[in-house]
Amino acid sequence: MPATVVIGAQWGDEAKGKIVDYLAEDADLVIRYNGGNNAGHTVVLGSQVYKFHLVPCGILHPHATCIIADGEVIDPGVLANELDDLERRGISLDRLKVSMNCHIILPYHVAIDRLEEERKGRKALGTTVRGIGPAYADKASRTGIRVADFIDPKRFHDRLAENLKVKNAILNKIYGAEGFPLDAILAEYATYADRIRPFVDNTTYLTHDALKAGKKLLFEGAQGTMLDIDHGTYPFVTSSHVVAGGACLGTGIGPRDVDRVVAVAKAYTTRVGAGVFPTELSDATGDYIRERGQEYGTTTGRPRRCGWHDTVLLRYSAMVNSVTELAITLLDVLTGIDPIKVCRAYRCDGAETDRLPGDWEATSQCEPVYDELPGWTEDISGVTRFDDLPSNAKRYIRHIEKLTGIPVRFVSVGPSREQTIVI
Repeated sequence: MPATVVIGAQWGDEAKGKIVDYLAEDADLVIRYNGGNNAGHTVVLGSQVYKFHLVPCGILHPHATCIIADGEVIDPGVLANELDDLERRGISLDRLKVSMNCHIILPYHVAIDRLEEERKGRKALGTTVRGIGPAYADKASRTGIRVADFIDPKRFHDRLAENLKVKNAILNKIYGAEGFPLDAILAEYATYADRIRPFVDNTTYLTHDALKAGKKLLFEGAQGTMLDIDHGTYPFVTSSHVVAGGACLGTGIGPRDVDRVVAVAKAYTTRVGAGVFPTELSDATGDYIRERGQEYGTTTGRPRRCGWHDTVLLRYSAMVNSVTELAITLLDVLTGIDPIKVCRAYRCDGAETDRLPGDWEATSQCEPVYDELPGWTEDISGVTRFDDLPSNAKRYIRHIEKLTGIPVRFVSVGPSREQTIVI
């Protein structure tokens, strides 16, 4: 810090929430800059489990101001429920701010998302069907409705009425589905507007004022680098800028304000939905990782695809994010596997390469080239010092450092805040 960005280095679900929560202890502002309620960031405190979809994980730290920034898209009903749940659990929302520039997800976004996935059938992208993509599409086409519009009853009425003319026609004529009545949406969403209105602010100025005052800022990314709209495995990606540069785009800060980028990666690799996955394991080892790691989506509950750690992907993520350090999570899940494999390169058209092919379709034809390392059987969930890890576990972490050239600063050996080793 003063400005640290936390990003996912793989296809999401890397336990970014845990690392953000850990770093938030030393942050003045925690700012979520992209995505929507397609994200699911989990934090475990003792016997309490918190699952965040829109609110920054830093809300669990009473000293931290938390910002839902411009780059997020908000489903107002989901946000209202999340706020209510946090208050019921005794979490103060006094320091929460919502950008007036966030775009709003509406019922027609969710409907179009679902209907388009159904239309594609076996070629579906595997979205969370939360309306994220259609909301970002409206933002890009300049027909979106922002929070500032949403909390103004007349502006919301007028803009929603105009949008429904087009959206209902799309639903009727392209998908053969019923449209949405204006009055029903207005009645339901008026309650959400009342719930959210007190938190709305000009968060760009709040962020810059904090920077000028020398405050410590922590930017919380959602999803993972390989799902970035520009740099991920297109078209099987999300609809926002996931990479560290997205923290600038989604909040209004400049790149010179960021001095630290922490990339979070699992000790293995997972992916949800369709798309290329070179190190995927469709065998008993993959099943073991899935069950031991409870690899099921926080948002959707879908089983995740599991595979060996891929340092070709990790090096690529480090490059496009200007990563300064790594956090390796879920190391404990690999306990009992022997040997453990790490992908160090791909073999494409008979030639070995340590780079990703420029064409993602070509990547599906590449074979991973593995290094094999000995595993360990000791329970590491209670280890608090790196030196106390089994020698083979330490060797595994050091091997990832060697292959990526990036230092590992954090190792997670369990879900709770205390199960974090700082190197």
